[in-house]
Amino acid sequence: MSRWVRFFVVLFIGFGIGLLYGWFVDPVDYVDTFPDTLREDYKADYVLMVAEAYQFEQDIDLAIERLAYLSPTPPVSLVENAMFFAVQSGYTPADLGLLRNFSDALLPEPTLEEQTQP
Repeated sequence: MSRWVRFFVVLFIGFGIGLLYGWFVDPVDYVDTFPDTLREDYKADYVLMVAEAYQFEQDIDLAIERLAYLSPTPPVSLVENAMFFAVQSGYTPADLGLLRNFSDALLPEPTLEEQTQP
């Protein structure tokens, strides 16, 4: 057996043993991970669930608190990102309406002074 053949045989055996160990003997266990590690689609679903809960409860402070678990960014930008993803992914019009209503609820009401300025 040539030197190169032995090298590649040992390399493949080591690679196989490493995969077996990583997949079956001691796989990675994700415990107590944070929501900001979620993929974009799961983040959008989470925001949608918060919007659904808001529609039922009508408690904006609780909804903002729930969004704070997802990310430290402002709640309005989280909802906007979720809406953008939802449009791109083909969410139903009912879900898009929930997100729109939730986004509108998060925006502060304009004051009388702001309404009368041109």
